[in-house]
Amino acid sequence: MVAILILAAGQGTRMVSDVPKVLHSLGGKPMVHHVVDAALGIQTTISSSLQVTVVISPTLDAKTAQGGRAVNVATQQKPLGTGDAVKVGLEALSEIPQNVLVLCGDTPLLEPNLLSMMIAQHQKRPSPCITVVGMRPENAGSYGRIVADASGKIDHIVEYRDAAEAERMVPLCNSGVIMADGALLKRLVSKLTPHNEAGEYYLTDIVTLARQEGIGSWVIELPAETLQGINTRVDLAAAEGALQQRWRHRFMEQGTTLIDPNSVFFSHDTRIGRDVIISPNVTFGEGVTIGDRVRILPGCHIEKSTLGHDVTVGPFAHLREGAILGDHVSIGNFVEIKSTTLGPKAKAKHLSYLGNATIGENVNIGAGTITCNHNGFVKSPTRIGDGAYIGSNSCLVAPVSIGPGAIVAAGSVVNSEVPENALAIARERQENKPEWATQFRARYKK
Repeated sequence: MVAILILAAGQGTRMVSDVPKVLHSLGGKPMVHHVVDAALGIQTTISSSLQVTVVISPTLDAKTAQGGRAVNVATQQKPLGTGDAVKVGLEALSEIPQNVLVLCGDTPLLEPNLLSMMIAQHQKRPSPCITVVGMRPENAGSYGRIVADASGKIDHIVEYRDAAEAERMVPLCNSGVIMADGALLKRLVSKLTPHNEAGEYYLTDIVTLARQEGIGSWVIELPAETLQGINTRVDLAAAEGALQQRWRHRFMEQGTTLIDPNSVFFSHDTRIGRDVIISPNVTFGEGVTIGDRVRILPGCHIEKSTLGHDVTVGPFAHLREGAILGDHVSIGNFVEIKSTTLGPKAKAKHLSYLGNATIGENVNIGAGTITCNHNGFVKSPTRIGDGAYIGSNSCLVAPVSIGPGAIVAAGSVVNSEVPENALAIARERQENKPEWATQFRARYKK
């Protein structure tokens, strides 16, 4: 069995936030959930069973940390360092596993394939042993340093604040990712002492303790960009940028055209079909699924929506929660849609708000049409049948139904049912007063 411990109990004071650091969002998902999903993602690549435990602080709600995922939670009551956090995590396990992989909850760019590779390399070495993931970031900053020989065998790991000047010049940095045999890790963690400047139990000290017992520790180097830790909002922004670039490349490789990739932003769960074209300055929130041959024009914001095949959206359209567009639907500029379904070939080309509506096939929504769905207390539905035509600048006061094939005259305020194939005119009759304008101007001039 492989157990994965995700350390997520850090205080994150440099974020200057009331929100626990690991709950800050990247691509619409808390950073700790990115790490959890990476951990769960290796299940298909390892032969043994997998158990994931998140170690949290008392200020973090367990259910929030889990996020609906099949993981366990252990609470580190006092912030006594990474070594103590691992001890807490091990104590929460029902049995000590053959191997334990330790991850950090603030490294959201980890990917399952890299973790699988690390596990495979660790398991090839004679047991017992320790494997540490190292990296060479462009700006090593305050990362701990790994002191190792040319073969990758580690002498020791030192935290930056405790390092001598020569040790601080070492380019190989500790990522915080460590794997060890379960029984060995439990024994070594119990021997840790807080004899350092921070007064904490450092997990990295197990390397020195193991060496004293004649047990080797080895470093595996992985790309620094996948191991980036987050301590400040500057780090958070950099990680968001890296994650977005990863997703942009992935979508383009899968057949999506991004006209200006750097101006398009995705969510962690965006789903896109084949031959989709996305124009500049488009943002996808959570829960978006897009079919094949869809065209998204500039300036659109889309969230919690489903688009069928051959759909056109925008420019400057806003699809909110519950927007469902059938095949060949066309949504134009400055149209906002919420909790509304549009049937195949329906059109809303200009300046409309459609909320809590069910709109049939081949319906035309004229410019300026509004479904008046809220009376200040409740939201009510609007239903428009197949083939209906809604004239420009119409207000449909819900609850209301427009029958199939019906026509609503431009400028109407409709608040009662319109029968099938009927014409609804809900406006005052026009009255012209000859020379009234001339007299009006004359009075003002006088």
